[in-house]
Amino acid sequence: MSDTATPAVEGWFTTGPEPALIGTKCRSCGNIAFPREATFCKNPACSGEEFDDVELSRHGKVWSYTDAQYKPPAPYISNTDPYVPFALAAVELPEGLVVLGQVADGYGVADLKVGNDVELVVETLYTDETGDRSIWRWKPVAAAESGAQA
Repeated sequence: MSDTATPAVEGWFTTGPEPALIGTKCRSCGNIAFPREATFCKNPACSGEEFDDVELSRHGKVWSYTDAQYKPPAPYISNTDPYVPFALAAVELPEGLVVLGQVADGYGVADLKVGNDVELVVETLYTDETGDRSIWRWKPVAAAESGAQA
């Protein structure tokens, strides 16, 4: 990924050597939400309307996974022609949230197993007339440590 990449979704994650998703913590009850909340607490027992930004854990465990064999509808932008299927992982973070995201380039469903460790990375999603657009992805830790890639 280029150092000049711009997040495809502004304000949802940080970039740099240790990227992180940005969530919010309710000032009333402490409930953590992702994506960021600005209007009301997602906890049904709370009426809180004030939040602080929090960086979420960079590491989590695979909760579920699948692959996208068919091209998603708009606004999805494919960076290959023809379309190349990719893996998706739902990752449980220590904060108790499950966050869905694409799996890092070079990895597929064969590299995933429920309960395995993954880490958050930032990669280029697509390139447009203004440059690279980046997104967070989940990279299998065991596969990364052993050097195995699909």
